[in-house]
Amino acid sequence: MKQLSNRHILLGVTGGIAAYKSAELIRRLKDHGADVRVVMTAAAMEFITPLTLQALSGNPVHTTLLDPEAEAGMGHIELARWADLILVAPASADFMARLANGRGDDLLTTLCLATPAPIALAPAMNQGMWRDQATQDNIATLSARKIALFGPAAGEQACGDIGPGRMLEAEELATHAASIFNSRILDGVRLTITAGPTREAIDPVRYISNHSSGKMGYALAAAAADAGAIVTLISGPTNLNCPERVSRVDVISAQDMLDASTATLGKCELFIACAAVADYRPAKAADQKIKKDNDSMHIDLVRNPDIVSTVANHSERPVTVGFAAETQDLLRYARGKLERKNLDLIIANDVSNSAIGFNANDNAVTAIWKDGQCDIPQMGKNQLAAQLITLIAQKFFAETR
Repeated sequence: MKQLSNRHILLGVTGGIAAYKSAELIRRLKDHGADVRVVMTAAAMEFITPLTLQALSGNPVHTTLLDPEAEAGMGHIELARWADLILVAPASADFMARLANGRGDDLLTTLCLATPAPIALAPAMNQGMWRDQATQDNIATLSARKIALFGPAAGEQACGDIGPGRMLEAEELATHAASIFNSRILDGVRLTITAGPTREAIDPVRYISNHSSGKMGYALAAAAADAGAIVTLISGPTNLNCPERVSRVDVISAQDMLDASTATLGKCELFIACAAVADYRPAKAADQKIKKDNDSMHIDLVRNPDIVSTVANHSERPVTVGFAAETQDLLRYARGKLERKNLDLIIANDVSNSAIGFNANDNAVTAIWKDGQCDIPQMGKNQLAAQLITLIAQKFFAETR
């Protein structure tokens, strides 16, 4: 069920004894990589507490239509836009009746009216209520609106009756939820990306760095998440916002970035080294600000660790992609790095060209691998990132199959 990786699932819980199954459903959805937020009706809170579902989902539980803490007090609109799927489990006969009639008298029904996302219901009720003609009419109305029904199952019910109306079990519901989504090229792949510059301290107020903005690495992280990957972004200092569905680790120096990168080994399957890591650092950083007492100053530099080479030659090596930012003889230097550092793929770009270099919004690259290469012409970094992720995914599966 890798289709659930990075998906935003809004779980609606309505009033009914089957609400206790919602706790296990949250765990199953999260196990398959989904981010789950919960909305409860007033009746649902009579059966299970918001605190329980908050602890399991890791997110606040929403119960109020107008949330004063939400942006402009319009929490229902924010949640409606956030969701990739609204799954109501359990869906009571009352809730289904209100939804069929277009009611928006609580948070959950309002979300269902406002969302562009697909909606799925897991009915749970007494067998007599399920068979009642009014319920069946409501089901027909909801089905005509392309609202999916997951179940119900038949069997013994809490009231002692036997018949249709039991809510499906959590794993079944997770499987049905996954079937709503199309597969993506990196569904469930654990991926680490480094991005941005590093800073190497001279003293408490000065450092050595470079002009990297981090835009290319952040664009790759966003494209990988859109492709279904579970993305960890290890970022040097930038002014960029973390992409949605991406976990960011902030670092400063090359050593910090190396430590964060090696910490992911054994847990990541694909590593993309897009950061512009400083090659050298001061041999010793001064404890206090250095005063300008002389006309000249000498700083002894030592080499920083080679992060991508360390990863590519590790015993728990993932498929490893490097970047080569050069100002001359681009392809020769890039192919040399590919072979010397034991990379599976390298992305070469000419940073001497201000239109596609550091801080530019566009880029043009050449992707090089052991027995081939391809040129990707100048385009926006977001568009380029999507093309690169497609190429990287092809190389990844070629290496791991």
